[in-house]
Amino acid sequence: MTHAISHMTPFHPLTRRSFLTTTGVGLGSVALDALLARDLPAAEKYRGVAGLPHHPPTAKRVIYLYMSGGPSHLETFDYKPQLDKLDGQPMPESFTKGQPIAQLQGQKLKVQGHLTKFKQHGKSGQWISDFMPWHAKFVDDIAIIRSMVTDQINHDPAHTMMNTGTAISGRPSMGSWINYGLGSESEDLPGFVVMTSHAGRNPQPISQRMWGNGFLPGRFQGVEFNSTGDPVYYLRNPKGVSASQQRDLVDAVGELDRHRNAAVKNPEVDTRIAQYEMAFKMQASVPDLMDISREPKEVLELYGATPGDGTFASNCLTARRLLERGTRFVQLYHRDWDMHGELVKYMGVCCGATDRATWALLTDLKRRDMLKDTLVIWGGEFGRTPMFQGKGGPGRDHHIKGFSTWLAGGGVKGGIGYGATDELGYSAVENVVNVRDLHATVLHLLGIDHMKFSVKYQGLDMRLTGVEPSRVVKDILA
Repeated sequence: MTHAISHMTPFHPLTRRSFLTTTGVGLGSVALDALLARDLPAAEKYRGVAGLPHHPPTAKRVIYLYMSGGPSHLETFDYKPQLDKLDGQPMPESFTKGQPIAQLQGQKLKVQGHLTKFKQHGKSGQWISDFMPWHAKFVDDIAIIRSMVTDQINHDPAHTMMNTGTAISGRPSMGSWINYGLGSESEDLPGFVVMTSHAGRNPQPISQRMWGNGFLPGRFQGVEFNSTGDPVYYLRNPKGVSASQQRDLVDAVGELDRHRNAAVKNPEVDTRIAQYEMAFKMQASVPDLMDISREPKEVLELYGATPGDGTFASNCLTARRLLERGTRFVQLYHRDWDMHGELVKYMGVCCGATDRATWALLTDLKRRDMLKDTLVIWGGEFGRTPMFQGKGGPGRDHHIKGFSTWLAGGGVKGGIGYGATDELGYSAVENVVNVRDLHATVLHLLGIDHMKFSVKYQGLDMRLTGVEPSRVVKDILA
């Protein structure tokens, strides 16, 4: 069965902004674009597309820990003894001839051995690098895919591919697809929230289209919460305006809109009335959500989080709070993994900022009995080369032929490794998993058959996984 949006009602940003300017109801354009539905009856509490899920889900919600910039699989999860044996020698041409290379194109290539030690950990005996001591503590909870591939070798198109399933800009992100398909369980928070942090070499910007709604209605795009300061712009009431006055204003405008709509009978007006109500609720719910100082001291110490510091650790704690309140999809970007040089230094910085917090998040979810139905994903847009690159110290270039990611919770089998790269970590050679396979697997865990989940757009049945062959990676399912 194909689920399609039957029509797309025109959107009028000027009218909306004029309303926000004159009434002070606004939460800012980013938040409201995600809250304003364009084709859903106002009386409905949106709970997802009819007929979904297709099968019983094992995951109800998702946290995507997105390591932006491309973390090195060869300094995290993919141990290759042969790489150390050939350290400093010319890279065998049999691996690289005719292959896409980013900044190393046309240069003499030499093998770069591992820049840290690896050890086996847990009952599963999986290899984890010394950069990630906290990962070593929960290795039996995760399924590490060591055979990921993508087809985009530069950051922006690779981000677009990983988030939307295609390098073509303007398509809906995975979070938006899931928010559209399943809806949110929250009455007063968005179904898809994004937060960013940075600590490391190069905090590259992330385009908002990475969590965009594309051709889906605007209410399904990700809403970016600021990690410091006001979580959403224009969240506070104007000076001299109390909550009760704001309530009266929203009620009055709603009545005026309903009176006018009795004559024009525009369903978009009813939808907007409902979403202004949501915006008003967010003015109360968001500040409470973001105030992690209300968490017990023990919880703050678990994460290593300081209220208001804007770190990945604080974002992880906020993510847990969002999921508890019914948000369907939370994506946390840490923006500093692009290590062309000084990899040892900056792996220490990035892992120091994220490793413990990731362990704390999984630990916290487990003890709250939430990990069993929460899917956690860790990974970036691509990996790094087995060849040397560097200024100021050895580093690695972008690499798309083989890299690692992991999943945990939500029906994923823990303590396993899946797939493999060759002896130098250059190409995925066993159980290759492309980006569309990853997306198909995520949808499957949420109860969605990726082949049956589509939206009619420009005469085509559009899917997150596109038209090229893709599969559910069943071997990592519990």
